[in-house]
Amino acid sequence: MQITVAELAKSLGAEAVGDVDQIILGPCEPNAAKAGLIALAMDASYKEALQQGEATVAILWPDADWQALGLTAAIFVPRARYALSGVTQSFGIEPEVASGIHPTAIIDPTAKIGDNPSIGPFVVVGKDVKIGKNARILSHTSIAEHTSIGTNALIYEGVRIRARVQIGDDFICQPNAVIGGDGFSFVTPEAGAIEAARTMSEEITCGTKEYARINSLGTVVIGDRVEVGSNTTIDRGTIGNTEIGTGTKIDNLVQVGHNVKVGKHCLLCGMAGIAGSAVLHDRVILGGNAGVMDHVIVGANSIATGKAAVLSNVPPNRVVMGNPAVNMKTSVESYKALRRLPRLILKVEELQKQVFKPEANE
Repeated sequence: MQITVAELAKSLGAEAVGDVDQIILGPCEPNAAKAGLIALAMDASYKEALQQGEATVAILWPDADWQALGLTAAIFVPRARYALSGVTQSFGIEPEVASGIHPTAIIDPTAKIGDNPSIGPFVVVGKDVKIGKNARILSHTSIAEHTSIGTNALIYEGVRIRARVQIGDDFICQPNAVIGGDGFSFVTPEAGAIEAARTMSEEITCGTKEYARINSLGTVVIGDRVEVGSNTTIDRGTIGNTEIGTGTKIDNLVQVGHNVKVGKHCLLCGMAGIAGSAVLHDRVILGGNAGVMDHVIVGANSIATGKAAVLSNVPPNRVVMGNPAVNMKTSVESYKALRRLPRLILKVEELQKQVFKPEANE
């Protein structure tokens, strides 16, 4: 793709100076800059790296002296990471999937495919499936019966979407995700070890011989502009539905259990796990490897940092950390106290010697 400095600046809503009519072919890191590429040096900390390369055009931090840096043109952005989003969209590399339906794809006669589809090899689309216009579905994806997917879907290789799942517009799904698998739900004929553990019993005296399966009769309902990462699994509900709100972004290797309700514009980072029937209100963020216990409610705008174990309800607008997760400031203070324990123990031992063996101090 070719674009002028002026055109890129306009797409970013940013100011451009210098020779804004010159063509740029793509972005690069500051120290790897060459002619035809635009260096991403959007913070003053990149100044030295920028001078190590051969950049003639760069995206810079506000008030940078672009001429002193030897540039012929520059774009100034106030918020670097947001500008990076616009840059990567301008130079985005789209997946290669031919227009139309590949001859090896198996499409049930009752399925309804919208205009302008691009469906790759060995895709399977089941009975009464509805897919909106401009869908791009890459190879070896399967979409089971009675599923509905909105417009502009981009579904990568090997995705599994099971029966009756409902998905909105502008859906993006990375390879090998599974949406609508059965929930992990089993029960014993009589109260057993799990119930005993929940009462914080000191000893488990009852074993379990057999588990009865609880089938998943619900499905998964996903809003608009949702993205799902590679190898993520979203289980269907038991009776009601598992729900993912509009604008939510889900990273790789995330587990969303049965009956979970995730609000709008949430961010679930890699390896996060949400147990059955938990509720995340709007704009909740779960850091990498964070976990939310079953039936727990996390209030709107709250953040659980990486590896946080959320074992109880979290009010809105909180940042929690640790295992078990508590207010971040409290967790940090607890960690500091833990690090001081070895020194405290030594002091206590010295005091004990003075109290119980005073002759040793004579």
